[in-house]
Amino acid sequence: MKKKVIVAIIALIIIIPILIIGKLPLYIGIAIISMLAYKEIITLRQAHNKVPDLMKVVGAFSLFYLVFNHMEGYYLQIGLSYTALCTLLVGMLTPTIFYKDDKYTTKDAFYLIGGVLLLGLVFNSIILVYNSNKWYLVYLVLITALNDTFAMILGKLIGKHKLIPTVSPNKTVEGSFLGLIIGTFISVIFFVNIIKAPISIWLVILMTLVLSVVGQLGDLLFSKIKRENNIKDFSNIMPGHGGILDRLDSLALVLLAFIIIINLI
Repeated sequence: MKKKVIVAIIALIIIIPILIIGKLPLYIGIAIISMLAYKEIITLRQAHNKVPDLMKVVGAFSLFYLVFNHMEGYYLQIGLSYTALCTLLVGMLTPTIFYKDDKYTTKDAFYLIGGVLLLGLVFNSIILVYNSNKWYLVYLVLITALNDTFAMILGKLIGKHKLIPTVSPNKTVEGSFLGLIIGTFISVIFFVNIIKAPISIWLVILMTLVLSVVGQLGDLLFSKIKRENNIKDFSNIMPGHGGILDRLDSLALVLLAFIIIINLI
């Protein structure tokens, strides 16, 4: 526990100044973190089938293209370009024609496409949300952090009924429910007093509640991925916390859901 707290403090010391300064430091940070997450995706696949070095490079290039293709805040309403998506598909699929079946197959290609697309959307969304309004990003991080923290603490204290034991045996119904309520309540207060967007308070409550639920679903989704691959963590880059994907599990789906919601309201 002590190591986990120390690592968390060090991470905050690094991340907070980057978020305050923004722009180049933020982009460099996103580039590094996205490549570390990409390495975890590759490592997960290589546990089943080795990925050719050339395709690792093509995947990395495609990921960078997706992440940094559009970075202005107004692209939250426009989305990624077809050029970036077509580059990913063509670059990852056509090489399967020239590789032997035991080296790089269409199944391998679709796995990498899915992984790169997910990471590309998530990290591009971080940039877009930040450039639109950095307090929106803080709001989304706050939702996931509060949900995770209170669900874990209260689940250990008063949790009696397992939520989905086959996916995440430590999560309880009581912990998840209370984490949802507390996380939503505090995040709504933050939104109303700090962001002050011209949105109805009832709509803010509904949006925050939906995002809180999505955050918990994201946590469960990534837990299911780990269980299906018989691993505890995606990596050990952050002692006590696991890998990049272990830390981004809830936030990943929350970012994507937020983009859907703001395009509907």
